[in-house]
Amino acid sequence: MKQVLTTILILTLTLATFGQTKTAKDYGYTHLQFDYKSEKVDILIKSKKGEENKRKPLFFFCQGSLPKPLIKYDEKGPYGVFSFNPDSLAIKYHLVIVGKPFIPLIMDVKKLSRSFDLIDSTGHYPKQYSDRNLLDYYVDRDIEIIKFLQKQNWVSKKQLVLAGHSEGSTVAAKIASVSHLVTHLIYSSGNPMGRIMSIIQQDRATESDSVKSAENDIEYWQDVVKNKTKMDATYGDTNKATYEFSTPPIEYLEKLKIPVLVCYGTKDWCAPFVDFVRVDFIRKGKDNFQFNPYIGTEHNFFPLTKENKPNYDIFNWDKVANDWLKWLNEK
Repeated sequence: MKQVLTTILILTLTLATFGQTKTAKDYGYTHLQFDYKSEKVDILIKSKKGEENKRKPLFFFCQGSLPKPLIKYDEKGPYGVFSFNPDSLAIKYHLVIVGKPFIPLIMDVKKLSRSFDLIDSTGHYPKQYSDRNLLDYYVDRDIEIIKFLQKQNWVSKKQLVLAGHSEGSTVAAKIASVSHLVTHLIYSSGNPMGRIMSIIQQDRATESDSVKSAENDIEYWQDVVKNKTKMDATYGDTNKATYEFSTPPIEYLEKLKIPVLVCYGTKDWCAPFVDFVRVDFIRKGKDNFQFNPYIGTEHNFFPLTKENKPNYDIFNWDKVANDWLKWLNEK
């Protein structure tokens, strides 16, 4: 009987070990949860190993669009939480990234779509996510999180770097325009004229006389404006989300007096609009802006092939992040 019990105990412990769910700590991150409007928000902190409690300023990264878990993995291991290797920035900063509302922190990519989005049983984005996937939600939430983090004894208030890529660039720009806490802004692959202009620009490049895609986009925009508080997410983003993210971020950027670094690929759909802002700000003498164009690259800084497709064999994100650090060291 004793031998049987011992065998059962060993089997139970073995199954428990195999069934253990990995935590953020297993992937080298500190995981915090913040109560925002009585809801739990996941925060990941990337610090230099052994310096998690060393007093450093924050590098707060606003991620791009869509309901993606922060930590994704497959049988080979984890995918990167940040688009870039954070190690060089972690020497000087604690890097912060915040999860999307009501999206699990950690997920196996087998349970996600091909683009690593979380889709519910109806084939749509989870309703709790879509109800909160709004510019003003992210801005208000992130400001509260920043205030919370700056109260921690391992955070220095001498500097607060806010960086945002794609959709996150709009979030970061608006936060910087309303919060005095931000000392430096990195605006990466954003469209300073708003989301709808990127949608139109993309379709203008491929439409024809028979398929007038961009004209359909403008009709869609007319409906969005007419029904700008509509929260139906059946076909993707709600009207309210599209309306908020289509307010031209140039309205936030032109108010800023702090140092701003603007990064963009010259083959991105947003590039002509960034070039316009660049030229316009030169005319207006706004010398607190620096523009870093990455020639021949697209939205995520991959160069394009002769067929105008991203060449994923050439990864430029680490170069971009190192350019961020170089700029910060100069400022």
